[in-house]
Amino acid sequence: MSMDMEDDERPDSHPGDEDLFRIGQALTRMRLMMGRRVIGRIAIARVAPGLDLSQLDLLEVVRRIEHAGGEATVGAIADAMRLDPSRGSRLVADMVSRGMLRRDASQEDGRRSLIQITGHGQHLLSEIRVVKQAAIENVTHDWSTADRHAFATLFERFINRFEEIHLPADRQEDETPAG
Repeated sequence: MSMDMEDDERPDSHPGDEDLFRIGQALTRMRLMMGRRVIGRIAIARVAPGLDLSQLDLLEVVRRIEHAGGEATVGAIADAMRLDPSRGSRLVADMVSRGMLRRDASQEDGRRSLIQITGHGQHLLSEIRVVKQAAIENVTHDWSTADRHAFATLFERFINRFEEIHLPADRQEDETPAG
């Protein structure tokens, strides 16, 4: 669905401002869809009707931490999900009881638990990935291979840079005491 800009909404100060405006508008629309968690809800309905979105997020966060070579502890998971540690601990405990995650003792510090995805959790993530891929395929089915490649490259570059610039500042704000 294309959203035409009204003449009074169009930026007019510099050539290229219209492109920035269009990107901003598209990001707003995407944020609204992501806020509704369209893909996640489709995936859960098809693959894991008993789970909720935060549980799906938890599996993905553990996968990302492991993929980056980090240690998935309750603290690291809570930080990545921007949750308080007690909420993170409850989510992890729930997913352990469902057989999606397991706790292993850290070899460096036996007091710490490392959280790992079980075979069952890996299978679920694979199924979710298939649903996500199908949703993206549905949207881009009439795009050329070159267009898909260009979009993937530019979108990934945009997100990586956005995270690089804004996530450290966002985390710093979270750590600044109010008052």
